[in-house]
Amino acid sequence: MALGEEITDLLRAWRGGDENALHKLTPLVYDELRSLAGSYLLKERQEHTLQRTALVHEAFLRLAGNTRVDWQDRNHFFSLAATMMRRVLVDYARSRFAAKRGSDHRVHADLEITPSLEGSSLTNLLAVDQALDRLALIDARKARMVELHHFGGLGLEEIGTMLGVSAATVSRNLAAAETWLQTQLTS
Repeated sequence: MALGEEITDLLRAWRGGDENALHKLTPLVYDELRSLAGSYLLKERQEHTLQRTALVHEAFLRLAGNTRVDWQDRNHFFSLAATMMRRVLVDYARSRFAAKRGSDHRVHADLEITPSLEGSSLTNLLAVDQALDRLALIDARKARMVELHHFGGLGLEEIGTMLGVSAATVSRNLAAAETWLQTQLTS
């Protein structure tokens, strides 16, 4: 059995109430989650105090604590893991920013959206998060594509499969979404 199929089977067993499946699943996904967390943290400032292991553990705890998820497959799991990691980073940035600047301070960004979202900081991460939320109100699918690609590390084909569209459609939608986000972040 391929690893992706094994992960999918364990996710479905876990969804069905098999706690042992969660224990078997954890070592199978842990390294990939650490890799995903590492790619997020590479985009953060060097003095960032949240470590990769802490990010993985916090995201995994949030995933494991959500018993209402109807796990579809491996891609669905990592998609939600990417969302949880984004939320952990944003929550962390908000708490750090509030402590640093006061909770009423408005966030403005000078971030240039690039394929890797390089150069993000506390302020920029919050601004990207807010811009993605605004994009989701206008076009939820494009916002999801950006999240899956930039925060989840998924490729065009994987995103297309997950959302039921072609890789070319994903590419066009990402380009449009990134242009829109760039406009939002620089205005």
